[in-house]
Amino acid sequence: MSEPALPRSVLIVGSGGREHALARALAASPARPRILCAPGNAGIADLAPCFPVALDDVPGLVELARAQRAEFVVVGPEAPLALGLADALRREGFAVFGPGADGARLEASKIFTKELLLKHGIPTAKAAFCADPAEAAARIDAGPVPIVVKADGLAAGKGVVVAATRDEAKAAAAALLAGSGKRILLEECLSGVEASILVIVSGRDYVILPPAQDHKRAGDGDTGPNTGGMGTFCPAPLGDAALAEIERSIVRPSVEAIAAEGIDFRGVLFIGLMLTAAGPSVLEYNARFGDPETQSVLPLLPYDLLALLWAAAHRRLSEVKADRTPAAGAVVCVVLAAQGYPGGYAKGEPIGLPEALPPHTYILHAGTARNGRGGLVSQGGRVLNVVALGRDLAEARARAYQACEDVSWTGKYYRHDIGASLLANPTVTRHG
Repeated sequence: MSEPALPRSVLIVGSGGREHALARALAASPARPRILCAPGNAGIADLAPCFPVALDDVPGLVELARAQRAEFVVVGPEAPLALGLADALRREGFAVFGPGADGARLEASKIFTKELLLKHGIPTAKAAFCADPAEAAARIDAGPVPIVVKADGLAAGKGVVVAATRDEAKAAAAALLAGSGKRILLEECLSGVEASILVIVSGRDYVILPPAQDHKRAGDGDTGPNTGGMGTFCPAPLGDAALAEIERSIVRPSVEAIAAEGIDFRGVLFIGLMLTAAGPSVLEYNARFGDPETQSVLPLLPYDLLALLWAAAHRRLSEVKADRTPAAGAVVCVVLAAQGYPGGYAKGEPIGLPEALPPHTYILHAGTARNGRGGLVSQGGRVLNVVALGRDLAEARARAYQACEDVSWTGKYYRHDIGASLLANPTVTRHG
């Protein structure tokens, strides 16, 4: 069977650092495709035409793909996937990388995912489902702390509270129930080494990308509230034996379970893991590239990302020989956020980027815009991603943090310890 020619034009849907990273990686393909983005951001606009179509405007995005004659659509964020964007595009004959709405439920409903994990015997934390604050409070009083409280639906990476006390857990449960009107999950709090595994999935075929480690909490030393992610490094130091066990007990059973449920999944299965003393356990599934994990994983891929995603979209992933050994070196991604994130924060603050960066270092835009005078300003909570490659983690960190210091911006804040725990103790890392 002949391999389909790679696309000449690719529409990327999204507006964050993940999409900027995807645009860079796909533009670097030997096929040299034309890259388009909707809605994009100020940084992506320097690389590709951006079109102001909202992420929840499914008909508008389909029309944009048609008008621009996109040959391939790569969907970045979870919200348009949950709204059925991939389904609508496929009905119109477009090749799409991203699951349909049924596959996106793995992220859009944590209860759906937990029920799938339990049904198929995939290791995961014990959990209870609650529909009202009184029921949640009773279960919290009856169980141990710390305890994890999770919203059922999409929450932009902020619908999880690791509560140290019962009062904190009850308050979180009441707030999440009031905000969503849906059931919530109460989960046992697992301890161990946390890791993020990105898996390119096409039916029952899959390719595992190099493992990364995220830093979820807002402050140094894993303090403060959970966020969408304040930084990552890759590769995570899991070792061959641990990776083999993750594939055997988690990845392969997950892919098989999703297919067994009748879901035609063609996209990224993001598996959040805790490596406990009893073995790996699933914390969550996401149905798209992680953010900011993607920013640190893509630079270490030893193959053409466009060819990989194109094959997955055409159910031909089994024909791709993708080397699982990442490129040499390490990558660190540090998120520069707006002061106050993940709570309230100011927008429109001027940003000055350094004229020169350390070697093998670059800046991805996540929440930026241009003001009326063409100046760069902050537009979101997570605003910039500083990405640095090095021969090892120490060199990558040094380069990244030098660049972070050189960014001029009044409201800037960032964690200073991305990857620091690994350097302090190479055998144990833990991030909440």
